[in-house]
Amino acid sequence: MTSSDWIWEYEGYDPRAERLREALCTLGNGYFATRGAAPEAVAGPAHYPGTYAAGLYNRLTTTLAGRQLSHEDIVNLPNWLTFRFRPHPDEGADGQWFGADQDPDGLLRYRQVLDLRGGTLTRLLRYRDPHGRHFGVEQTRLVHMEDPHLAALRTTFSAEDWSGTVEVDSAIDGMVGNTGVARYRDLASHHLTRMTTGAEEPDTVWLRCRTSDSDVRVVMAARTTCGEWEGAAERRTALADFRAGQRLTLPVAPGRPVTVEKTVALHTSRDAAISGPFSAALARVRRAPGFGGLLETHTAAWERLWRQAELEVPGESGHILRLHLFHLLQTLSPRHTPELDVGVPARGLHGEAYRGHVFWDEQFVLPYLNLHFPELSKSLLMYRYRRLPAACRAARAAGHEGAMYPWQSGSDGREETPPTHLNPRSGRWTPDNSRLQHHVCSAVAYNVWRYGQSTGDTEFTHTKGAEMLLQIARFWADTARWDDEYERYRIRGVVGPDEYHEGYPEAPKPGLDDNAYTNVTASWVLARALELARTLPTSRRRELFERIRLRPEELERWDEVSRRLRVPFHQGLISQFEGYGKLLELDWEGYRQRYGDIRRLDRILESEGDTANRYQASKQADVLMLGYLFAPGELRDVFARLGYGLDDEVWRRTVDYYLARTSHGSTLSGVVHAWVLARARRGEAWTHLREALASDVADLQGGTTAEGIHLGAMAGTLDLVQRGLAGLETREGALWLDPAPVPELAEFGFSVRHRGIGVRVRMKPGQLWIGVPAWEETPMPVRVMLDGRAVDIAPGEERLLPLPYE
Repeated sequence: MTSSDWIWEYEGYDPRAERLREALCTLGNGYFATRGAAPEAVAGPAHYPGTYAAGLYNRLTTTLAGRQLSHEDIVNLPNWLTFRFRPHPDEGADGQWFGADQDPDGLLRYRQVLDLRGGTLTRLLRYRDPHGRHFGVEQTRLVHMEDPHLAALRTTFSAEDWSGTVEVDSAIDGMVGNTGVARYRDLASHHLTRMTTGAEEPDTVWLRCRTSDSDVRVVMAARTTCGEWEGAAERRTALADFRAGQRLTLPVAPGRPVTVEKTVALHTSRDAAISGPFSAALARVRRAPGFGGLLETHTAAWERLWRQAELEVPGESGHILRLHLFHLLQTLSPRHTPELDVGVPARGLHGEAYRGHVFWDEQFVLPYLNLHFPELSKSLLMYRYRRLPAACRAARAAGHEGAMYPWQSGSDGREETPPTHLNPRSGRWTPDNSRLQHHVCSAVAYNVWRYGQSTGDTEFTHTKGAEMLLQIARFWADTARWDDEYERYRIRGVVGPDEYHEGYPEAPKPGLDDNAYTNVTASWVLARALELARTLPTSRRRELFERIRLRPEELERWDEVSRRLRVPFHQGLISQFEGYGKLLELDWEGYRQRYGDIRRLDRILESEGDTANRYQASKQADVLMLGYLFAPGELRDVFARLGYGLDDEVWRRTVDYYLARTSHGSTLSGVVHAWVLARARRGEAWTHLREALASDVADLQGGTTAEGIHLGAMAGTLDLVQRGLAGLETREGALWLDPAPVPELAEFGFSVRHRGIGVRVRMKPGQLWIGVPAWEETPMPVRVMLDGRAVDIAPGEERLLPLPYE
């Protein structure tokens, strides 16, 4: 792979790497996205075409091991990219359709160029046919960032040393399924039904279908044109039950390249302001300009996005960070996502891993968006608010008050976590108890609170945000149970972020007691809910309390529980959960020698007939997640509220202890550990930051990125620069900076929006530059707090400030 600041480039064809490249070369606009598969490719070992509309799910039922398993998946839509070609050196000759993997010896050049600045993917290839004739192809595609319903593909053919014709097959292919993840191979995968095709002469075909259970109507219309060569082209429409296409035969000769443009419109019955998806798709593709016009408006939309998300980091780190930002903006578009009812898909719109579900990854995404695109953050919080009734029903079904959000969420907010999980190493299906990760409730509450602190949006915080926060606090207060032995409240039967530990060895049922992360964040949520309840305007407090039937005595219990939840300790450090210190020590070196990569240690142990539940071994940060969520002083305050002391020495021992016992089986682990170590000014921070940056581009998890990027980790690396290394916080109406420079990444810059005002920040060793552009209109200057000093910066002003340490 070669690189420049704005180009992500692959040279050569490697069937073993194509699926990874397809994920990393995905193009999208927040409404839908299409993987970077070759247009002529079909699903197979080397390729996996996929197009996914944000939030478009469907539920199927699979009979597995004699049980009926219901599962909801993001739907792989018909493949609009389909575009085959074959050169005909002699009139009337036939031949094989081109495929890069069919004749690798004849493939003289194969280059893929992802243009991050302009949001396009270009493929350049040159090959020699069995007769020694040379042929060149250049293809550029886009998924339109201005008009969310359009995509386009432009293909130019060049015959170098021969004359003849080239035959083109441009189609919409409905013969697709959700087959992109091998470990789901035993599950039902065909979500589309009632498929029909048709044509609108002379150049447009369409395909319409429905999802089988959610009953969403989907329509694609494709227009294929060849510009100045239209009169010389032979054209015929080819329709089948599951495929709508057009065949074009075009003359080619040396010095006479031929260009074919394919423009596609996608609409569904969920879209607003249309009379129906069929007429909307046809009308949109009919009035769409040619590729040049689409490219102009598309690149202009991207230019506006990049201005709002300015990021300057030198070297390879900056190049990867820009790629991460590119995929974040494609999955969650500031322009289009706020119009949709969607959450944060953990694997983007880049593949089918995790079935497209929403987990807790917004906890790693929203802190970045709050400081750049707060309207987008608010829309993602609205996804959770619309599913608050479902969370309350789930809590009641479990015997609790309040709101219990699901670990995996999809269309309607019910728990989508499957009851079983396939270990690809052993081939066995094992119980999946990750639905006990109720700490996702604290993540929702955390995001509500931080959004309000960052944006000052009291209208949301005092209404919908307050309702979510109070109902989550109610759940935690009701879940906690008093234990006379410890004289503390305890939360039992949960799973923490670690995920390796789902229960105690030999225990008859799953779940752990007093997970430190769960209990500490629950205490924090209860304290923030009390603070908000007491500071709400009287009229809004009365209205909200009446609507959710909140009793005054509940607040008293919240206060008591928030101060008396139990946090276990052992050996003078925080225990991950009750009994963690009594588990066996793992022979880490022995397992590394035997297996090499032991990131997914849980699968290795299960394949040996063992279980991670027996060992002091964590998949990812659990206790140390507290250092990611809370600044050191804030974390000390949370523990002090609980009646525990947490000085620097206790935290240092805790960090050291878990660093030595974590396999980093999650891409989020590198982000969290880099953050914690940077804030502690530890030299190991760069090692984990480098791994976090490389996790997807180098596919460190071993094949997982090909199934979809890890959006939380990508956004987490961006946030690590602005909030971790710069120490940027927003509170009390000011920007607070507490830099924690990493020598290997000591120089960087970015822009943020603080209460609607653009602010630029640049860091160099020993100094920090901060300025407000002259065009910002604000009656009040921006207040910046650094090392206990307050600095006010008005529009047009800039300050160079010495850092308190290097």
